[in-house]
Amino acid sequence: MMEGRCAAESWAEFGLLGKSGTPLVKCGTGTDVFICTGGEEVYVFTAQEKTLRAVLQMPAAVRDVVVSHDEQLLFVACWSGVYCVNVQLLVPSFSHDAGSGPTELKISTECLVAVADRVSSLLVVGSVLLTLCRTDASWSLTLYQIQRTSQSDPCDLLASFSLPLVSPKVQSDTESRCVLVCVYPGNLMPASSPPHPPRSHYPLQPLLFRRLFGAEAALSKSPVVLCGLPDGRLSFLPLRIPGSRLRILHSLEQSVVFVGASAVMETDAGCAGCLIALGKQGRAVLIRAGRAGLEGGGGTRFTLGCVPGPVECACMDQSRVYYSTGSDLLMVDLWDGSSGTAGRQGDKEDEASRSNPAAFLTPISLNVSGVVALHQPTYSSAGEVQLLSLSVRGRLQSIRLPVRTQEDSLSKRPSSQVGRSVGDILSAIGDICERASVLKTIIRSKNQILKQLNQVMNISFLLSNRSESDLKPVRCRGSVRWSRLLQRDSLNLTCVLENLSPFILERGWTLSVTVLPLSCPLEAGGEASSVNYSFPFSGLGPEESVEVSLPVAAAGDASFPVTVTFSLLFSLWRFLGQEEATAPLDLQSACFSLPLNTLTVDWLDALRLSDPPAPARSSSSPADLLQGFISSRQLRCRGGGQASRPEEYSARVRVSSELLRDALGLAPGSPRVSLLEWLLSEGCGGVKMERKGIKTDGSSSVICGSAPDNATVKLTAEEVNVEEKTKPLVTVEVQVKSSSVAAVCGLHHAVMRRIQTLLQKAGSSRVVPTADLRLALQQAEEQRGQVWEASSVGVSSGQTPPLLLRVYQQLRDGPLLIL
Repeated sequence: MMEGRCAAESWAEFGLLGKSGTPLVKCGTGTDVFICTGGEEVYVFTAQEKTLRAVLQMPAAVRDVVVSHDEQLLFVACWSGVYCVNVQLLVPSFSHDAGSGPTELKISTECLVAVADRVSSLLVVGSVLLTLCRTDASWSLTLYQIQRTSQSDPCDLLASFSLPLVSPKVQSDTESRCVLVCVYPGNLMPASSPPHPPRSHYPLQPLLFRRLFGAEAALSKSPVVLCGLPDGRLSFLPLRIPGSRLRILHSLEQSVVFVGASAVMETDAGCAGCLIALGKQGRAVLIRAGRAGLEGGGGTRFTLGCVPGPVECACMDQSRVYYSTGSDLLMVDLWDGSSGTAGRQGDKEDEASRSNPAAFLTPISLNVSGVVALHQPTYSSAGEVQLLSLSVRGRLQSIRLPVRTQEDSLSKRPSSQVGRSVGDILSAIGDICERASVLKTIIRSKNQILKQLNQVMNISFLLSNRSESDLKPVRCRGSVRWSRLLQRDSLNLTCVLENLSPFILERGWTLSVTVLPLSCPLEAGGEASSVNYSFPFSGLGPEESVEVSLPVAAAGDASFPVTVTFSLLFSLWRFLGQEEATAPLDLQSACFSLPLNTLTVDWLDALRLSDPPAPARSSSSPADLLQGFISSRQLRCRGGGQASRPEEYSARVRVSSELLRDALGLAPGSPRVSLLEWLLSEGCGGVKMERKGIKTDGSSSVICGSAPDNATVKLTAEEVNVEEKTKPLVTVEVQVKSSSVAAVCGLHHAVMRRIQTLLQKAGSSRVVPTADLRLALQQAEEQRGQVWEASSVGVSSGQTPPLLLRVYQQLRDGPLLIL
C-alpha cells in the first residue's frame, strides 16, 4: 500500500503519565501544541522549533483543553471547573532569554470562568463554550457565552441540557473522558473558524446532515453537537433550534473513544459523507446516507463492525483512521476497497459487511507501540503524513508515514456512481420541494393567525379605552317576553350582540352573560348567587349582530330587579383550535375578558299587562244577580259571617308637568299618557317589552297587569293640582296599587329609578322656593323621629307595628313632589 516503513522520532520527554487527569495532545495557535500528561500541568510545545515554550500550573488535574476560534483564549477543564488563559501570555517577550527555559505560569482561581464539578470535555462553537459533566443522576451539557473583555470575567450561562444515566449494570467506565465534536451542513463553517479547523469540527454532506438531524436543523443551518459518552451512547443537540434537547443517535454499548467524519468518495472533498464512531473495545459504526435507488433507500445507513481493541486513542484525516491499542498503532483506510467499505465497490459490500462485522474494517499495523494520545495529522508538501503522539512514558514523538503510490490513489468515479449521485440529487430536490410546500402552508397559516390577532388587539383597545358612560361600539340590547312551556310560565331575555365597530370578531370570542338578582337573600359566602351563560360565536362582521336567549325568572319569582352583565371573553385555545386537555397554556394567560354593558330587568319590565276591568253595568240579568248573591254568601261563611276583602297597598309619586314636557319634549297638553308610555319604553329601562295599548278615560291613564309574583297590580297616571304657598302647580301623579306589598315596593322602586334617570338627563334649573324646601324638611324630620320612636320602643311591647303603619300612611298620603 505504501512505500517504505514508518519513522518515529522522539522530540521531548515529559516524564511518567499521571493517573488523575487525561493525557492529551491538541493543536494550538500556529505550530504550537498543547500537551497534558495526566497531571496538573499543561505544556506548550512549538513543533516548528521543537522546543518547550511555556508550562501552565493548574489548580487541579487537567481533563481537557480547547482554544477559541480567534486563537486568543485557552480554556482548560479541571475537576473543579473551567479556567481561561490569554494565549498572548504564553508568547515569550523579546527580552526573554532562549536559554533560560520555558515560561512558567501558575493559574489561580481568578481565572475560573465556569464553575462545574467533574468536567469531562470541552468544546468551543463560535462564541459559545460547551462543557460536558457527569452528575449523580445524569450527564449535563452546559452552554456558556464567552466574554471577550477580560479572561477573568466569568462566562454567562446560556442553557443546560441533561441526559439520564443508564443503569449501573450497563454503565461502563464513567470516569473516562467523553467526546465532544461539532458538525455543520455542507461548508457552512463559522466565519470565526481558523483556516485549518480542529479535529472537533467537521462539515457534513447536506443530504447526510438532513437525514440525521432533520430538515429543520438543515434549513436553519444549525451546528449540531455530538456527544460520545462512556456508556456507549452517541447523542446529539442542534444549537439553533428552539426547544432542542439531547437525543440518542446510536449506542455502541461500550465507551465511546472517538467520533469523526470522513469523505468516503472522491466527490466528497470539502465535506464529509460519512460519520464514524469507535468504542473502547473496538466496536465501530459508519453512518452514511443511503442510496435512493436501493431497496429501502432514502434513509440513513448504519454499518456496524469492529476492529482489534482496545482503542486507547484515535484521530483521522480525510480518508484514514489512526488508532492505538497501546501495543500497536493501526491505520484503517476508508477508501481502500480491501478494507470492506463501500467507497468504490458499491452497496453490496455493505450488505456483506453487515452479515460479517469482523470483516468490516481491516487495519494495517504501523509498528509503533505505547501510544496513549494522538495529534491531528499534518501533511508535508510531498504528501507525507506526520502524526504527533504521546507515549505511555511521557515521550512526545513524531511519526512519519511514507507517501502513497499512484496506484494506491483513488481512480476516477465509475459512471454507475455518477448516475446514483444524480438520483440522490433529484431525491434531495424532491424532499426540499415537499418541505418548502409544507413551510409555505405553515407561513400562510401563521400570517392569517397574526392578522386575526391584530383584529383582537384592535377590538381590545377599542373596548378598554372608553369610560363606562360612553356607548361602546360593541354592545348588547335586550328584550323580555313571557313564554309558556310545559304549563309553566317563564320570563325570557333575548340578547342581541351588535358589532358597530369596523373590525371583525372572528373565532375565539365568547359572549358571557351574568344574571344576578339584587333582592335575593345572601348566601353563606356573603354574595348573592348568580348564573353565568356562555355563547361562543365567530365571524361577526361590522354592522352585524347575533341573537341569544336565556331565562331570567319563573312565574312566582319575586327576585327583582335583576342585573344582566355582558362581557366578551377571548380564549386562545379556541382561537388556535386546540383541545383543552392537550393545550399547554395556562387558563389565566390563555383568556381575557372585556366588559360591555349592563342591563337591569325590574318589576316594570316583568309586568304582564292586561285590559282594565270594565265598569259595572247598571242593569244585570237574573242569572248575574243570583251568581253575585251566591259568591257573597260564600265569602261571608269563610270570613265568619262578614265579607273579607284582601287589603290593598298603594304608593304615589308626583312629577311636575312642566318637568315632563321639558324632559320628554312634549307639546303643551296632558303628559300623563306619555309618562306611562315612557316608563314602559325601551329607552328608559334599557330593556324592551311587548306592550298593549294604554287605556285612558279623559283625566287619567290606567295600566293593569300581573306582577312576577302573580299579584294583580294597577298603575294610574292622572293630573293633580297641588296648592303651594307661592302658586298652584300642575303635576302628574303616578299611583301603584296592589294586594302584594312586594309588588308595590318593586314597582315603586322601578318608577323612581326611571324618574331619576329622567332628572339626570333633564338637568333642570328650576328654582325651588325656600319655604317649600323648609316645609318638606320639617315633615321629613317629624317622620324620621316617629320611625326612631317606633324602633326604640321595642318589638315586645306590641306598639311598633301601629307606629310604623302611621308613618307609612303619612308617606302615602303626602307623596314626594318631584319638580
